[in-house]
Amino acid sequence: MTNDIERGRKHAIISYLTIIGVIIAYYLNNEDENKSAFASFHIRQSLGLWLTFYALGYIIGSFDSWLVTSSFYVFFAVLFIYGFINALNRKTQSVPLVGDFYQKIFKNLGY
Repeated sequence: MTNDIERGRKHAIISYLTIIGVIIAYYLNNEDENKSAFASFHIRQSLGLWLTFYALGYIIGSFDSWLVTSSFYVFFAVLFIYGFINALNRKTQSVPLVGDFYQKIFKNLGY
């Protein structure tokens, strides 16, 4: 298990950087003959966060309120930082509220 975490840690960290990072991490993880379950876990978390961020961001953008938009950005910043720190600390802990949902809907992605 420790070997899997160390092997996939770099890919897990890359996945939180941008939506392009998710794509890069996905292909890097699938390129290896031994896919990392740790990296797959964080790729699913990050992909879900990015897709939700863009989908809700489009809706939130229609509001003409700095309070609504700043709350939205703070909420997602906290979720991204939480996931990123878990990847850095070698933990497979879901992000609050939505992480388990992301694991369920993206279960076919990766390991």
